[in-house]
Amino acid sequence: MFDILGMVAALRRPMLLVRSARFGVDDYRRTHHLQRILKSAALPRPGEALVKLMEIEADLNRLRLDERAEYSFARHIDVLIAIMGEARLLKSTTAPRLV
Repeated sequence: MFDILGMVAALRRPMLLVRSARFGVDDYRRTHHLQRILKSAALPRPGEALVKLMEIEADLNRLRLDERAEYSFARHIDVLIAIMGEARLLKSTTAPRLV
């Protein structure tokens, strides 16, 4: 079983989606963006947030692949930005510290 960061690294999406998300990740603010995406007032820890975001992204990707009318390119980018931002945060909080 992959760890959550391994799952994020294993994501394969079209280059247009990935590039678009990369442009937005530097402006990612979890208090604003994560609350809006998860529709929750309480912010989960980065690992928990990533699990929820990965579930949302998988649903969006299914809609994209099925060419469903309710698919939103903008929402998909928003979720990918949040995934990238939360992954950065998780990496920074779990990185080994040299003393």
